[in-house]
Amino acid sequence: MATLERPPTTTQALTRLWSTPAGLVGWLSAVNHRAIGARFMVTALAFFLLAGVQALAIRLQLARPGLSILSPEAYNQNFTMHGVVMMFLFAIPVLEGLGMYIVPLMIGTRDMAFPRLSAFGYWVYLLAGLGLFGAFFLGSAPNSGWFNYVPLSGPGFSPGANIDFYAVLLTFLEISALAAAVELIVTILKQRAPGMAIHRIPLFVWSILVMAFMIVFAMPALIVASVMLELDRAAGTHFYNPAAGGDPLLWQHLFWFFGHPEVYIILLPALGIVSAIVATFTRRPVMGYTAVALSTVAIGFLSFGLWVHHMFATGVPLLGTSFFAAASMMIAIPSGVQVFAWIATIANGRIVLKTPFLYVLGFIFLFVLGGITGVMVAAMPFDLQVHDSYFVVAHFHYVIIGGMVFPLLGGLFYWFPKMTGKLPGERLGRWSFWLQFIGFNLTFFGMHILGFWGMPRRIYTYLPGFGWDFLNLVATIGAFILGLGFVLYLANLAYSLWRGEPAGDDPWGGATLEWATTSPPPQYNFRAIPTVRSRTPLWDEEEPDDADRARDHTRRMVALPDEGREILSTTVVDARPQGRVLLPGPSLWPFWLAAAVGFIFYGMLFDLILVPIGAVLAAAALVAWHWPREEEEAP
Repeated sequence: MATLERPPTTTQALTRLWSTPAGLVGWLSAVNHRAIGARFMVTALAFFLLAGVQALAIRLQLARPGLSILSPEAYNQNFTMHGVVMMFLFAIPVLEGLGMYIVPLMIGTRDMAFPRLSAFGYWVYLLAGLGLFGAFFLGSAPNSGWFNYVPLSGPGFSPGANIDFYAVLLTFLEISALAAAVELIVTILKQRAPGMAIHRIPLFVWSILVMAFMIVFAMPALIVASVMLELDRAAGTHFYNPAAGGDPLLWQHLFWFFGHPEVYIILLPALGIVSAIVATFTRRPVMGYTAVALSTVAIGFLSFGLWVHHMFATGVPLLGTSFFAAASMMIAIPSGVQVFAWIATIANGRIVLKTPFLYVLGFIFLFVLGGITGVMVAAMPFDLQVHDSYFVVAHFHYVIIGGMVFPLLGGLFYWFPKMTGKLPGERLGRWSFWLQFIGFNLTFFGMHILGFWGMPRRIYTYLPGFGWDFLNLVATIGAFILGLGFVLYLANLAYSLWRGEPAGDDPWGGATLEWATTSPPPQYNFRAIPTVRSRTPLWDEEEPDDADRARDHTRRMVALPDEGREILSTTVVDARPQGRVLLPGPSLWPFWLAAAVGFIFYGMLFDLILVPIGAVLAAAALVAWHWPREEEEAP
């Protein structure tokens, strides 16, 4: 007698529809936002460790006068690669990866708008990063600083392949950043859960949205600058050659038009992380939500009007520099708005002093110090005194490490239970924080004084008798303490992933939607798309059991078993349901397209015959990628 099979449940159907194939093919073809976001973060942290080893080598070289641990050329490559890796291979990718992972969960959607574009962006990032480090291990790494000023980086002074790796592979790398930015913008504007109007977006999502728009406007300037530099080097053009009508200051204008907004590109997500942590661990929403959101947008706008303050010593017209000096001071106002909002929230909240909150407190202290020195160098007379000195090195690291790395470490600790389902060790977390905080200040605070005492940056050694010996030794000791703190932090996360306690769905008592699903979330994030009625939906539901309903995700908008990978599209301002969108599934074509585009860029470095081969392969991959398939047609 025949038996009838039971129809699959909604959960079983969603699991089947959103699953990724097993094995190597499945790993290469994965397009899920959490898989791609995690890859960005893990790869960026690996590059961070490598750049940290380079930093320790630099500090060893400068620990005492006249040391020869590194040759001048090796030192130049180390400090250049340290800057390039930290700014291009770590800071932006790790924050974009965090945004890819958390934003869809936080806005109540199942995936990014263009999943295969996310995967393509990751493979481009990986191939470009491996190429840059491959050049380093071959002894041909970039050696003119992460800013790569001409004419030093031009064909006359740098005839080797070192700068070619910089110009070509950074252009290749920026494709990844732009792809991720477009993904984040469309996802945030068009895929928010019903009811999550523009005035209910979490502050972290605001920061990611502004960051993505900044990338779209800032990155093309660097791409143009790098392409023109490579044309000068390889094709005999003269964009930066003053003897033939070019202008070396053009490089600085183009580079810093990207370079100074980049500081805020990596700062804004950090501010969003701080807002998320402050709200959770004070048990109240951040005070002045509207002011904080508007200040985030204001920082994004103002950051594009500051780039010339890096060029005060180049002889640009004084009338013009006054406007940039004013803008450089003005940007402290929206930054201060956020600091005061956090302080007010902390003062009026019920503080739960866990490791993520310690990182926030450390960030506020360090970021305020970095901001004060930033306003100082915005004043042209002062800037001329400390320009290219170790004072600028200290200011830069207080802003970047204090302003971005500390919040990032707090954010990874905060969202680690959501990503893994395991709680990180609290005791090891506190130890790592204090080692990092003490080591950081030992390393960089004394550099302000070294700058006042005339120590120039970018020197590989120095003579005794200048009074720099003791502070350089302290900085080197501090750097190793700081490095130990980072190693302990990562060891804590690795051990917790292996042997950590189960976290539960919402171990911190968070208020936003990422805590409304399981930890770690299923492949489809939410069995049903939640409906939002406030800025803190898990705290402010009108009915007593609504928060539990949100966590159990039992609301409407459930995808039917045969409808494919379906997401909900909503309106930009009010987040009203607008339609259902069918997303493509796992595919190998993003990987093959990235490899083909890599042929084009690597061909520029090694053999031009690879360029047309790569172009043909890329065209074929694009055709295959977009070839219509019956299972991907909308119902």
